[in-house]
Amino acid sequence: MPVSMQVIYPATEGSTFDHDYYLSTHMKIVGETMGPHVETTIVTKGVAGGPGVAPGFHAIATMTFKDQATMDEALKASGAAVKDIPNFYNAQPQMLFGEVVA
Repeated sequence: MPVSMQVIYPATEGSTFDHDYYLSTHMKIVGETMGPHVETTIVTKGVAGGPGVAPGFHAIATMTFKDQATMDEALKASGAAVKDIPNFYNAQPQMLFGEVVA
């Protein structure tokens, strides 16, 4: 069964997020370390939380994997990507692991 991992970057008071670094450098690191195990990747940049409402998230990265074993292998290889987070985000990201159901 396909599974997914989302890395969610909340836009909390005082948090900063360098979108240019994230896209040009961090995602390259993710591709080099975890990429061989990833089936798809989608990065969503938060622009609004509704009409006239500031976004609640700077960004959300969604990666899908063939199955749990493949995601486990990707997570084992993720060390450099995890260590890179403070280079573009000054808070703690959230994560959501799930089954792809639709």
